[in-house]
Amino acid sequence: MINKKVANVTEAMKGVKDEMTLMLGGFGLCGIPENAINELVKMNVKGLTCISNNAGVDDFGLGLLLQKHQIKKMISSYVGENDEFERQMLSGELDVELVPQGTLVERCRAAQSGFPAFYTPAGFGTEVAEGKETREFNGKMYVLEMAFEADFSFVKAWKGDEAGNLIFKGTARNFNPAMCGAAKITVAEVEELVPVGTLDPNQIHIPGIFIQRIFQGEKYEKRIEQRTVRKRN
Repeated sequence: MINKKVANVTEAMKGVKDEMTLMLGGFGLCGIPENAINELVKMNVKGLTCISNNAGVDDFGLGLLLQKHQIKKMISSYVGENDEFERQMLSGELDVELVPQGTLVERCRAAQSGFPAFYTPAGFGTEVAEGKETREFNGKMYVLEMAFEADFSFVKAWKGDEAGNLIFKGTARNFNPAMCGAAKITVAEVEELVPVGTLDPNQIHIPGIFIQRIFQGEKYEKRIEQRTVRKRN
């Protein structure tokens, strides 16, 4: 069994350079690779293209990279919670590619499975389809979408073992599984890293074959993006 464990986030990030394309798991602030993002901020890598469902908030998640102008392009589905993102997009400082949410995850999954492209009906007849090949199947029009090509994928799981097998918890099982194995190198950070053989094979969501590096993260804030509470009676 190959041991994928690395000592810490610094070792896990070796090879990340300016101008790379990175995938980052999570939905909103749920299940984001907090340690990896913080390390990217410290490394001060520039000119990044980031593929993620959204760009975090102004002072957390990918918003930290936006603050330092480390991202040149965002490929996302939803960007409504980040004022700095809006400012940079409207000013032309940030290149933005908006992708339908289902298409975004399928472009990840296509890369994971080794498919170069796929047809989807999502976006046909809209700006999403401009400049793309379209084709009719059984009387319905489809748009050709290309699989992502990323250098690194950073995901966050609840538990993992030293062989890279992962278990996600609750809604943190969002874009993370589809991004595993969808880049040249996938780095997984976990809340609890255990020896091989500890995890129940029937509970594993992603097998270690999709992971190249794994480490145990530290100090997860797990911030709530939109806190909704009810008054006590």
